[in-house]
Amino acid sequence: MTPARLGFLVAVLTLALDQATKLWLYFVAEITTWTEPVALTPFMSLTLVWNRGISYGLFQQSSETGRWALIVLSFAAAVGLSVWLARSAHQVVAVGLGLLIGGAVGNAIDRLLYGAVLDFVHLHAGSFSWYVFNVADAAIVAGVGLLLYDSFVLERRRSAAPRG
Repeated sequence: MTPARLGFLVAVLTLALDQATKLWLYFVAEITTWTEPVALTPFMSLTLVWNRGISYGLFQQSSETGRWALIVLSFAAAVGLSVWLARSAHQVVAVGLGLLIGGAVGNAIDRLLYGAVLDFVHLHAGSFSWYVFNVADAAIVAGVGLLLYDSFVLERRRSAAPRG
């Protein structure tokens, strides 16, 4: 499988998993009616947070203009990343880009449908509380991590390898 095909497959699978979890929580588990978080483990619970900003709740938008700006930005980023993916020659880069694309489109769909992104995974330990996130957010973080790994580790190995 070419890197581009692999990356686009990862994007589609990421988008499908993201939307499936959100749709199940919204329509089947009816997370909007829960009055308390649901503990899955001592350090992880399910709780509903509507994020009107970007990652980690930055740049919260309360207007329709801001909402639409984030939607346009998300889709523009997905298009730009797709062009990069189509030209990618390395599988790690392709997977990273696929995760970013799937995550960006997943969160953009939420903004289109609900006006905000549905976040639901809450990690915590004792009094420490981490952000509430979703599958798309996790995919975006993993995608950035893979691109950084490729850039700082694998690219150096490729550059140092003897050419034959």
